[in-house]
Amino acid sequence: MPPTITSVENFEFSYEIEDVGTDGHGFNLVYEPGSTTERALFAVRVHTDAGVTGEYVGGNSPGAAQINTIADYLVGKDALARERHWSELKRALRKYDRMGIGPLDIALWDLAGKHHGASISELLGQYRTRVPAYASTYHADDSGGLDSPEAYADFAETCLDIGYPGFKIHGWGGSDAARDIEREIETVHAVGERVGDEMDLMLDPACEYETFGDALKVGRACDEHGFFWYEDPYRDGGISQHAHSRLRERLETPLLQTEHVRGLEPLTDFVAAAATDFVRADPEYDGGITGAMKRARIAEGFGLDVEFHAPGPAQRHCIAATRNANYYEMALVHPDCATPEPPVYADGYLDELGAVDDEGYVAVPDGPGLGVEYDWDFIESRRSGTLYTYE
Repeated sequence: MPPTITSVENFEFSYEIEDVGTDGHGFNLVYEPGSTTERALFAVRVHTDAGVTGEYVGGNSPGAAQINTIADYLVGKDALARERHWSELKRALRKYDRMGIGPLDIALWDLAGKHHGASISELLGQYRTRVPAYASTYHADDSGGLDSPEAYADFAETCLDIGYPGFKIHGWGGSDAARDIEREIETVHAVGERVGDEMDLMLDPACEYETFGDALKVGRACDEHGFFWYEDPYRDGGISQHAHSRLRERLETPLLQTEHVRGLEPLTDFVAAAATDFVRADPEYDGGITGAMKRARIAEGFGLDVEFHAPGPAQRHCIAATRNANYYEMALVHPDCATPEPPVYADGYLDELGAVDDEGYVAVPDGPGLGVEYDWDFIESRRSGTLYTYE
């Protein structure tokens, strides 16, 4: 008999990131010596009558609100019927962005792996056991870290020396749009001239640019240095099929879109409209591992590659089971501060600048489920919100 879900727990906890603040608008994380930023995440546990528990730590407040709307549905259900649950929860959250599905689905995959004594990548159908990573930077700062085009070039060279085969720029953003575009172009040239012959280079403005014209100007600078991809350039929010198909027509650098396109069908429409060259997927954002792998298969069917967003054990397992994926995103990295990833692992698992081997690869956890051990003493000691239990 398959295990039956007996209860679901969900609660918020917080942790601190040293020497990190936010930019002038208060949205982008940046290096700021002496500052401390408090970040809130959520912890999900799915318990069963077989004594096997599925776990996931991540998510945000809007997603957690959705979890608290739908968690009751899972109680009393077959813990292994992930596809059925995915379909029902997708319908239940049809009026929303469905980001509450992701943490629950990842926890169910963790549970299934523990039940079967296999890693998630083995359950998915393993293609590889280690994956190459690219260094994905913090945004520019004014604090002596990534504060100039030359600083980005220096850091790219450092990452190359560590072993990274790829480097992604998160650059300038602020109130002085014209100056920021100048510095963005200067940064593209500085990094391209320094390491462009030795690394795959990427640029992610994170939807900072205010006009199509600015996106075009910076994209043409990327063309000069053969950038590997150009991601979410301007203020459409990364969702306009028409605008990005027009941008593709005018640039040589491939576009990477759909990080902000929620849902399987809108993603398919975006690709069918020839509005991107690479497809984005994220197991937390896109309906869990179930949803993220559906996106990967859509990309494969169109003959495109899928690039998984952000670091984490769930992402490692997805990439390990995906042929048409190039890189693991080690984010956010900086020469002078740690990544913002939560210190929630008791087994040494890390997503940090130095967490790659000499060739720039990361290993895929090989234990059951996610293959990581969460530090529940730490997580529960930092609980900052109500413990919601559904049983």
